[in-house]
Amino acid sequence: MTSHKTHKTYLKVSAFLVMLFGPIFFLGTFDATVEPIRFSADFLAWPVDGAQTYDHPDTRFIGALAGGFLFGWGVLIWFLSGDAYDAAPEPIRRAVVTGFCAWFVLDSAGSITSGHGSNALFNILILFAFVGPLWRPARAN
Repeated sequence: MTSHKTHKTYLKVSAFLVMLFGPIFFLGTFDATVEPIRFSADFLAWPVDGAQTYDHPDTRFIGALAGGFLFGWGVLIWFLSGDAYDAAPEPIRRAVVTGFCAWFVLDSAGSITSGHGSNALFNILILFAFVGPLWRPARAN
């Protein structure tokens, strides 16, 4: 089992990883900075073939919304890793892990139904990276 300190640290790691995607999506709304999100979409829709262009205004709008939600979700996790975790470590851990699992199921199902099943496979790796040692309860101090 991991310690409460390890969980608190990993909650910050998870928060950072989630927040990282927010600015990437946001920057995709500008022609000059679209490439990181365009490449990410192309990579996650394997194989990398240039088919994901990120050119359509609707795509950029949805990307802006997704970036905002991701950044906000990351900020929420960051704050949960502080005093809230100290007050209620196990409920916070379960809430964050359940949130990641909910993302995984819906994102993966949507990826499969939209013809991008490869993203569901990448989501497995992302889920493990985001949750890390939070899978298991922390041992009592």
